[in-house]
Amino acid sequence: MTAEPETHRPRLRPGVAVTPLREGLHLRGRDTSLTLEGSRALPALWQVLAARLGPDAEAAGAAADAAVEPKVAAALATVTARLREHGLLVDHPDGERLPSWPGSVADDPGGAAAALAAARPVVAAADPDGPSARAGARALARGGTAAPAVVAEPGLPPGRVVAAADGPSGRAVAVAVQCGADGGLVTEPADPARARADATALAARLGPAAAPAPGAAPPPVFLALLAAAGAQRLLCAVAGLPDPGEPAEDPRLLAGRPAVLIAEARPPRADYHPWAAGPGAVAAPPGDLAEALRRVDALGDARLGVLDSPSPGELPQLPVALVSCGTPSGPLAAGAVRTDLARLAAACRSVELHLAAVGGGAVPVVGVDPSHALGRALRWAVLGRPLRGDRPVPESAWREHPQAGHWYGALARRLGRAPDLTVRQLASEQAYLAQAEGARAVEATPADAVAHAALAALTRLLARDGGLAAAHHAALSGAAAPLAAAGRTPAAWADPGWADHWLADVADREPDLHAALVRLTGLRTTRWQPATPGARPFAAALDGCGFTALVTGEGRP
Repeated sequence: MTAEPETHRPRLRPGVAVTPLREGLHLRGRDTSLTLEGSRALPALWQVLAARLGPDAEAAGAAADAAVEPKVAAALATVTARLREHGLLVDHPDGERLPSWPGSVADDPGGAAAALAAARPVVAAADPDGPSARAGARALARGGTAAPAVVAEPGLPPGRVVAAADGPSGRAVAVAVQCGADGGLVTEPADPARARADATALAARLGPAAAPAPGAAPPPVFLALLAAAGAQRLLCAVAGLPDPGEPAEDPRLLAGRPAVLIAEARPPRADYHPWAAGPGAVAAPPGDLAEALRRVDALGDARLGVLDSPSPGELPQLPVALVSCGTPSGPLAAGAVRTDLARLAAACRSVELHLAAVGGGAVPVVGVDPSHALGRALRWAVLGRPLRGDRPVPESAWREHPQAGHWYGALARRLGRAPDLTVRQLASEQAYLAQAEGARAVEATPADAVAHAALAALTRLLARDGGLAAAHHAALSGAAAPLAAAGRTPAAWADPGWADHWLADVADREPDLHAALVRLTGLRTTRWQPATPGARPFAAALDGCGFTALVTGEGRP
């Protein structure tokens, strides 16, 4: 005799709130909302639909089906489909009550609840009777597990708890919670050994803010916040639910790198932060400028980053967009036609200056991807070579180009005189070196070289006039153009006077320029490897962001 097949019905997720409107409905779920408008009948229709989708859906649905007209049935089906599209419905077996947790988030609430009930969590702490251990055990038990076992682990520092349970694959998964008087953290779910190692590294990174003060207990509200956050991450891992720190939930986070919850006690608050230097596989290079800047943000994260984040601050933004950041050897100013490109230039140069400070061999040239890094390295190599057979280029070769004319004119207006400018062709190659007021640029045409050199000179002048005594300067080069142009199509009516059009033209010329500069310099590059302990966090962060670091053998960039 075979068992009857289990029948599932759509149910409204627990926690969905509904507000009737004059001619519609507004529904709000855990992380989504839906507004339906267009008919005064919608609030009344909702009464029928809510009965069908509520806790007593079987009986309500059977009673309603017999009396519903075809037009009403069609309207009910349409609204039901919209609810499902927005994740406000879940299928659940007849005869079983939908649990509020994890019914509010799980695709299969019954299976998730069963996994939680079968879990046997273990909470480890140096003091199993301490407030942190008790708070962690209470939070797990409220989440639907059996009463957690609390065990002593003398090797754990005060204020740290490691909670572990069997995950969906049968392997143990754990989170570490660190709670101090002023701050704390929750690690990403991982195997127990890595959770412990992550907590140790993060506590060292955050310093006294996450350490308990001698003789001072954390505020109860703060302790409860961290315990609940740790329990949520562990329970989601056990039940096969998305982690609250998934990058899909927060665009500031990095796929493939840990998301760490960092909390502050006064006032109580907590945010997920990307840990670019944390454990993980090497990321693929970013595909466009927006993605690259997300990773720059991770490198400069205020709590877990390895750099000072490049920012415009109060610097002038016209005629050149300026940003600045701190480096181990003094402030860095960077300029470009747009702030996003200036931030990219600053981040790459800042990494190089940080690596120069930690020592350990040749300083690499850093780029967002291999092509960007190679373009920057080739330009450095050309700028470091003596002039051999280079030929002067007349002003007529660049003066009519709108970008060259614009940036040359902007520099002249800032100086109050004609800039000191020279342009030379490099041997017989389609590569040109421009020097404007001491700033130099190497590009594929005389106009591109003049524009970039003038822009670099303006960067120095404007940073100084803006009150920034910069020890280092960086400016846009054509090496960044392919990234800036990726995924963007200039308007049909635009000409090179528009930045998007010009950058697209420069991007088209970049591969041929690489080939010409390789012929001129004979440059060979290899992947950089960290040679000192101080360089390893930067290597991990670059890997986590998919950035490229190349050693050229040409010395310090």
